[in-house]
Amino acid sequence: MTGDWRMDRIGAALRGQNPTVLRRLEAGFAVIGDVQFLPGYSVLLVDEPGVQRLSDLPRARRLSFLSDMDRLGEAVERVCRRLDPDFRRVNLEILGNTDPFLHAHVWPRYEWEPAELVGKPVWLYPGDRWRDEGFRLGPQHDVLRDKLGSELDVLRSMG
Repeated sequence: MTGDWRMDRIGAALRGQNPTVLRRLEAGFAVIGDVQFLPGYSVLLVDEPGVQRLSDLPRARRLSFLSDMDRLGEAVERVCRRLDPDFRRVNLEILGNTDPFLHAHVWPRYEWEPAELVGKPVWLYPGDRWRDEGFRLGPQHDVLRDKLGSELDVLRSMG
């Protein structure tokens, strides 16, 4: 997965050219993460390219974005719980320290994580986890991608 879409993830999603998009939600795009060392890692991208922080949105759009984050978090939780008996929980984060657009990270956490990291923020994982080609999003994640998208559809139908 390479190409210019990474330089404009939201614009590429709006144009239908972001290959990580799982589903279009009310205020954003649910996407599967570029790295999968914690299988199921997903991100919610706001659907307005100029929005940098949650407070940039009018209140109704903020609530829609947070509702989308909740829906994506629940989808990740349901799928990961079914796929891995060592699933523990989901961490939801809106940080905004690196990328200049509003987005929320949805991190599944597992019992099999290294003891020194399992109770700490994902950002403390060593750099090799983030760069290892074995954890890069690819065809080996197609089943996971399909299950996440299907779960988002189920949750949408439940209202």
